[in-house]
Amino acid sequence: MKDFFNAIQDLFVNVLFAPFDAIRALELESWFTANTMSWIFMIIGFVAFVYWMKQLAKYNANNEEDKSISAHSYL
Repeated sequence: MKDFFNAIQDLFVNVLFAPFDAIRALELESWFTANTMSWIFMIIGFVAFVYWMKQLAKYNANNEEDKSISAHSYL
C-alpha cells in the first residue's frame, strides 16, 4: 500500500506539477508570466460569469417566472 501512495505522490510531484515548476522559474523575469495560470483561471471565470448573466437575462426577458409574494411556499 505504501508503494501505491508513493506512486500517486510521484505522479503529482514529478509529472502533473512540472509545468508549475517551470512557471515558478520565470518568476524573477516577469510577474505576468509567473502568474499565467492565475490569469487563465480569471479569464475562464469571467467568461463563465458573463455567460451566466446573459442566460439569466434571457430567461428574465421571457417573463415566465411567477414573481408574486406567494410564489414560493417558504415566503
